[in-house]
Amino acid sequence: MTKSPVRIVLEMIKFEHSVFALPFALVGALLAARAGGALPTWRQILWIVIAMVGARSAAMTMNRIADLKYDASNPRTANRALPKGELSVGFAWMFTLIASAVLVLAAWQLNPLALKLSPVALAILFFYSYTKRFTSWSHFVLGFCLGISPAAAWIAIRGSLDWRMLILCAAVTLWVGGFDVLYACQDVDFDKTAGLYSIPKKFGIAGALVIARAMHIAMVGLLAWLAFSFQLAWPAWAGIAVVAALLAYEHSLVKPNDLSKMNAAFFTVNGYISLLFLLFWGAAAVVMP
Repeated sequence: MTKSPVRIVLEMIKFEHSVFALPFALVGALLAARAGGALPTWRQILWIVIAMVGARSAAMTMNRIADLKYDASNPRTANRALPKGELSVGFAWMFTLIASAVLVLAAWQLNPLALKLSPVALAILFFYSYTKRFTSWSHFVLGFCLGISPAAAWIAIRGSLDWRMLILCAAVTLWVGGFDVLYACQDVDFDKTAGLYSIPKKFGIAGALVIARAMHIAMVGLLAWLAFSFQLAWPAWAGIAVVAALLAYEHSLVKPNDLSKMNAAFFTVNGYISLLFLLFWGAAAVVMP
């Protein structure tokens, strides 16, 4: 059976991996509601989810468009839909525009500040796609793209921003940036040939693993600071312990001379981290200490 263009583009952007960002945004929404003394409404949660899915879909498709030349010449990515010709660039652009419009529509449904900031969010998301061309620190930009999600969710609920959300933004930035550093270790040789920049290329695979480990240790410290600043109950601290244990396991899977378990470290473990974080911190947000 021939796949539809929509199904192909959803597979290309790994639509199911929206799970990475959504839990942190929902925690931001729950903390915002806790600060206001009430749980978020189902309508607010629905539009936050729609906004997040629209934002990620637009960003991932834009990334594939921007990197088409590199994806086509990289053996690891040459089988993606655009390089293989399974999907036209025109359709990818149309999908990007529709997904961007979905984000703006969701922001409009939430509150005026969310609507005003939606173009800024899109600009940040699209900017990332070009950073590998001029900086080794593009991993932090990618991290920031997901890191703004808790702050965006807080704004969606409250119509303003609390400085404490910047702690969670920094934590998510380091989490995502750290596992992107790990993932980029697979492309060191290609990056050298193509003239692209990355931390693994700049510091070597062994050095990159140390940097990623330091980023994830700092993430755990930031989560502890956030839990303390909100005076969250014990589930938050249990969640931090679980996240720390999973991060340690993730790093144990990847070694300088053995990247064979990278997909397990990148997709499986990080999926568990985000979902369990939501479970524990969601409980902490509704339970008074």
